[in-house]
Amino acid sequence: MPDSRITSLLGDKAAYLLDHQCTTISRAQLTLPSPNHIEEVWMNSNRGNRVLRSLQQLLSHGRLADTGYCSIFPVDQGIEHSAGSAFAPNPMYFDPENIIKLAIEGGCNGVASTFGVLGIMSRKYAHRIPFIVKINHNEFLSYPNRYDQTMFGTIRSAWNMGAIAVGATVYWGSAESTRQLREVAEAFELAHELGMATILWCYTRNAAFKVDGVDYHSAADFTGQANHLGVTLQADIIKQKIPVNNGGYLATKHGKTSKLVYEKLTTDHPIDLCRYQLANCYMGKIGLINSGGESKGSSDLAEAVETAIINKRAGGMGLILGRKAFQRPFADGLELLHAVQDVYLDREITLA
Repeated sequence: MPDSRITSLLGDKAAYLLDHQCTTISRAQLTLPSPNHIEEVWMNSNRGNRVLRSLQQLLSHGRLADTGYCSIFPVDQGIEHSAGSAFAPNPMYFDPENIIKLAIEGGCNGVASTFGVLGIMSRKYAHRIPFIVKINHNEFLSYPNRYDQTMFGTIRSAWNMGAIAVGATVYWGSAESTRQLREVAEAFELAHELGMATILWCYTRNAAFKVDGVDYHSAADFTGQANHLGVTLQADIIKQKIPVNNGGYLATKHGKTSKLVYEKLTTDHPIDLCRYQLANCYMGKIGLINSGGESKGSSDLAEAVETAIINKRAGGMGLILGRKAFQRPFADGLELLHAVQDVYLDREITLA
């Protein structure tokens, strides 16, 4: 049985999440996280030796070191939302050093943040925890609000501060996605040339993806295709929101799909929906990490553990979790990060 604390946090969802068996996409078809991920996948690819070293650095750090799983601490909400909305609940995180300290003491594989946050502390910490520089952001102060991703610095600047990886977002489905695609593809190519790994935030964004009051931005079919576009850009890891529904293509009557996606490859169970996301990451050859989502208060710990179980049992590589950890007291943030990591360390929580 899994750790009793985990089952207690899940409450009446425990059996639903822990006993589910996936009958859609077979586990035999998947490439699963393993301590030998670099040898099993990337040594066969076009990634250079220095990229392999960077990926191994990421996967060999923190409490999940050499398990194949990954716990990344991301803080870019100071730009993506606003510094006030992000840090007012816990003002100590206006200071970038505390962001990095939480990632280190939290046993994370790496810390992902802005050029400013990581750059100002790089000499002190770049050798102590893998740095992942987020290179573009949705600048959210312009009025009226606009939803676009803009480059905030250069790949060479990230490389000079000692980063082992860069991260970027593409808003797939948006009017600006073609430009973002081109910018990120060029940035990722240079990052690989310099020996850095690449992580792509694969988000969907279009007002038409809301139909009759239902939001399909996190639908499994839409996010799955966003993942498939992302791996085509040669992202080494895909970051995606956990799926909350399905049928985006059907509701919007947009694009191309197959009835088999809904009849055979998915059900309404969250683990099956997440597995469809993973299938679009070359059946797991590219690792899938899901987002921890926004902080909602007292339910954060249980929600984070639930998301980790869905990701792990679907075949994913881990979680990238920020606000749930840093928008609370430091000790509580550590507890939450460790609870998520414990899901991946628990051998009783197995692939569905």
